[in-house]
Amino acid sequence: MVFGKIDYINLLPFHLFLKKSSLQNSFKQACECQKSVPSAINKKFKKRSVDAAVISSIESQKKSVKTLPLGIIAKKNVCSVLVKKGVRKSDPASATSNVLAKILGIDGEVFIGDRALKLYLQDSTSYVDLAEIWHKRFGLPFVFARLCINKNYPFYKKLAKRFLQKPIKIPQYILKDYANKRNIGAKDIKDYLTLISYKIDKKEQRGLKLFFKKARQLQ
Repeated sequence: MVFGKIDYINLLPFHLFLKKSSLQNSFKQACECQKSVPSAINKKFKKRSVDAAVISSIESQKKSVKTLPLGIIAKKNVCSVLVKKGVRKSDPASATSNVLAKILGIDGEVFIGDRALKLYLQDSTSYVDLAEIWHKRFGLPFVFARLCINKNYPFYKKLAKRFLQKPIKIPQYILKDYANKRNIGAKDIKDYLTLISYKIDKKEQRGLKLFFKKARQLQ
């Protein structure tokens, strides 16, 4: 089994859960080999070169795609999906965020992930937080990505259920390691993760349906 791993801080709790689980080492090693940015993981999933992955919401809406109620969710603001006004430019790493910017009518350069978080921490006043604008406008959380399955659905269903049952505490040494590698403060990472949730419940489903509807209207 091969899982496509998005190599961003927002999925750190899930990655830590996988690492600490009793899964085979071959599975864990395969996750590391497949790690990349969201757009690359989307392509790997589409080509079926990975069994499962957390893929961009906009790519997960096809009827043929099997999904599970686990994703990357911003209840309000997120600080890692931003638009810098003044330059019209998309972030090639993300599909969903580029569509979201268009839906919200916000022109500018799109930044996502760890790079966006770092920029926000350096100068928050220069950027627009897309999740925050979405919530202010519609009063709903925004689901940026969903766990989608190509193969071994029962296995990943159990895995997702176990992850969602109990919050994952990030040990201080892992926070420090990520802080050193990403050049972002350990406290900033900890604070950032409080903005992210993972369970796609009724309110999140409503947000997804609204996003898909507005994405179709763009076309």
